[in-house]
Amino acid sequence: MSSPLPRQTAVLVVGAGPTGLLLAAELQRRGVPTLLIDALPEALHWDRATVIHSLSLELFEALGLEQAFLAAGCRQRRILIHTNGHRLGEVDLAGNGSRYGFNLGLSEEVTEAILTGHLERHGGTVQRSCRLHNLQTHDCGVTATIACGEQEQTVEACWLVGCDGLRSSTRELSGIGFEGHAIARSWAVFDAAVEGWRDTYEANAAYLDALPLILTALPGQRWRVYMRPASEQGDLVAEASAVLRRYLPAARFRDVENPSRFHCHTRIASAFRAGRVFVAGDAAHVCSPAKGHGMNCGLQDAANLAWKLALVHQGVAAPALLDSYEQERRPVAEQLTGRSDAADQAQLLEGSGELAARDRAIAAMLADPVARRQEAVAEAELNVSYAGSAITSGSDSGPLGAGQRLPTTIALPCGQGATHLHQLTHRRNHTLLLLADSQASMQALTTLQAQLEADLAAGVQTQVLVEAVVLQRLEDAASLGLGPLTLLAVRPDGFIGLRADTDHRDALGGYASQLQCR
Repeated sequence: MSSPLPRQTAVLVVGAGPTGLLLAAELQRRGVPTLLIDALPEALHWDRATVIHSLSLELFEALGLEQAFLAAGCRQRRILIHTNGHRLGEVDLAGNGSRYGFNLGLSEEVTEAILTGHLERHGGTVQRSCRLHNLQTHDCGVTATIACGEQEQTVEACWLVGCDGLRSSTRELSGIGFEGHAIARSWAVFDAAVEGWRDTYEANAAYLDALPLILTALPGQRWRVYMRPASEQGDLVAEASAVLRRYLPAARFRDVENPSRFHCHTRIASAFRAGRVFVAGDAAHVCSPAKGHGMNCGLQDAANLAWKLALVHQGVAAPALLDSYEQERRPVAEQLTGRSDAADQAQLLEGSGELAARDRAIAAMLADPVARRQEAVAEAELNVSYAGSAITSGSDSGPLGAGQRLPTTIALPCGQGATHLHQLTHRRNHTLLLLADSQASMQALTTLQAQLEADLAAGVQTQVLVEAVVLQRLEDAASLGLGPLTLLAVRPDGFIGLRADTDHRDALGGYASQLQCR
């Protein structure tokens, strides 16, 4: 018999993949009682997702997890693109605009293990062999019926978040649609070493042949091989070998593990919220693995939703704040699924004219430094922006505009503790950054800092919203589009919620009221 679940919790999270694990851990870190359940009796020993993008690495850095990920994974610094027997060119991720100028190759079960440790350090755990069987919503929350083995238990939760994948019970029980289409041609995957490999092991290699093939680097000079098999019954390794030998005649796959076939979809939930119920990760959006965005998009969903749920739970913000989750995350999901769908369709072109046009377009992109950098930025998901969100305020122009992620490449002068500006904002709550050029009066700066701190101390709810006020001079303030003195309110997920170049105190008060939905 399964151990009894708590009868009540603030948030019930369904599904202990990367999205659910991160969401539960971040809620626990903020003091929000959270119950995380998963239908599987134990964690997966192998799962096919492998690419961690730069935006996710920046998130992990803010949580103190980046060293664990970097030690476990391998850097994928380049994307090598081939077609018709030759290499078209490459995309160098070093210029993507992040301190992490690479993807990280790491099998998903390792990502889950690291995030499970993060959850456990904050007092959480995964309740396994527990499946959401039914739910009823009411004004105060959700009544969830959970089947744990042969026993059914009832849990009362203020909020429920479904992170339970493509066939999400949460989504279906909530009546949320899942709009889109199935991808007609199946995928397959296996892990292997490549004997006779003559190139870097810090790359992903795409072969856009009639049978498309993608090699993503894993630790230990191994590869996760994704392919579009010719048939449902063919020999996967033989088919993949035939493609690879067109480019490397002596190449041979060896030590093959985990061969499997799978079908994909491009779908987005018709809503990310139904009253007290939310969907995130694959329960909210699924796409082709052609660009590796699925898991990463789910991690950002969790980072976006966790701090908002915490503020509502703490009584700092009204429940209306949670409407911003869909407003901010759905456009990102649409952008990433569209990008993956386009790559998927480009793989499967058949006519010689269409193929030639595709290859010319790719070659032109690779030959253009601006277009090549844009591709690197999009690959890293660093083009995500919440500009225009109902809960951002102030100018949204330039690299430090409202709704933009705080760049990780702004270095600080030596001897100032942190080496980069973003490291000053690694907190559970908002951080206020007072950024001044080198000519600004120190007396005026410290006076404004003291006034802001006094304002925060006078308003209990605002104080909970903001964790610290940090004053920082920047030698290159003008080149960043800043005035003599700029106030930024940096959200816990690393995005800029407020930018004010004048009337800083009033602007902060207005932003706090906006965030609290007053």
